[in-house]
Amino acid sequence: MNVQQLKKEIGFFAALATVVGTVIGAGVFFKPTAVYGATGSASLGLLAWFIGGVLTICAGLTAAELSAAIPQTGGMLAYLKRTYGDLTSFLLGWAQTVIYFPANIAALAIIFGTQTVSLFGLEANSSQMLIVAIAAGTAVFLTLMNFLGAKAGGGIQAVSTICKMIPLALIIVFGLLHEESVPFQLFPVEAGPEQASFLTALGSGLLATMFAYDGWILVGNIAGEMKNPKKDLPKAIILGLSAVMAVYLLINVAFLTVMTAGSLAGTDTPASDASQLIFGAFGGKLVSIGILISVFGSINGYVMTGMRVPFVMASENKLPFSKWFAALTPKSRVPYNSGLFILGIAIIMMFIGGFNTLTDMLVFVIWIFYTMTFAAVLILRKREPGLARPYKVPLYPLLPVISILGGLFIVINTLFTQTLLALCGLGITALGLPVYYMMKHRQPVK
Repeated sequence: MNVQQLKKEIGFFAALATVVGTVIGAGVFFKPTAVYGATGSASLGLLAWFIGGVLTICAGLTAAELSAAIPQTGGMLAYLKRTYGDLTSFLLGWAQTVIYFPANIAALAIIFGTQTVSLFGLEANSSQMLIVAIAAGTAVFLTLMNFLGAKAGGGIQAVSTICKMIPLALIIVFGLLHEESVPFQLFPVEAGPEQASFLTALGSGLLATMFAYDGWILVGNIAGEMKNPKKDLPKAIILGLSAVMAVYLLINVAFLTVMTAGSLAGTDTPASDASQLIFGAFGGKLVSIGILISVFGSINGYVMTGMRVPFVMASENKLPFSKWFAALTPKSRVPYNSGLFILGIAIIMMFIGGFNTLTDMLVFVIWIFYTMTFAAVLILRKREPGLARPYKVPLYPLLPVISILGGLFIVINTLFTQTLLALCGLGITALGLPVYYMMKHRQPVK
């Protein structure tokens, strides 16, 4: 099949906005509940956020070497194919196409619908169909906007990223300056009295932060449409993740300034509750708007990057009906059928629900492939020493090893603590095997 060329029109700021905008979404507003519920204390909760940020930055610095050396549309698909072969790359693409992107879009769109209903004073429990309608409408709108071209999707990402930082900044500044502050200690770092052990509490808290930090590697999916990927892509990942970590730490300190760790663990809306204490009744409305903008940009990031994955797979004849999946819009050169396919699965998932179950499973599955990506840096350094590497991970091999160990911890911990969920994730991913061999039998993969 002749691969149609995508337009190269994404610059550094749009790529940076994709990193920041995709990562900073629902997690910063909703995950403090799980983090402080798992750790039981302010000190250990903040340590979990810090370690999660450090691990993510190490991961970003490591993966950026592959992003610059192999600047191809598809991101991890290209890295894993070059390192491990076609089957591993296919299974990643299968998991992303059928589960990862649709479930993220669905979950975030449901949050968007819930916050919209709450903003207008309606009861969420009695407005479920309205929430689903808003969620589906939002996903459809963003998908159609991205059909106008990568430049349009990047523009939405840039605007939403700027807008979302305003309420975050207000919470941080006024929270830290709040007169009636709640005392909390940073040292000694210890788990709450109800936690089984320090390491178990830290591990559970760290796992909770991973959803909030997820999404950083997805900018690699648009490398083939960037004007200068070898220079701009590593910078976008590194600077974007550093900014995300700073925001997460500061906003959690602001939360803890006005609420105890126990109070944060006991509410499903920690950001709204904290803002009401900071700003009064108007604070809840303000944060609802902030969450809407933030989640809107996050959905857009998954829509924009997600449709590129089945396009790349179809361009290599790896999917049934590959010609249909690889079709591009005439003018904007966007893989619209791939976008429609992911949108359709996402809308189905909106009716099924299960936000926490889906997101926990996705973190487990995607971190298997993340860990393989970190290992790929070591493998390719040895196997292809002559590969042009405009950017090399600093402190090699320390940072890649830290990333690998962190990834193994997340995967193994989930296997032991959420065995059924982990097995479901592995099972759904393995369903891609018969599809792969069927397509390989029809037409040998080149």
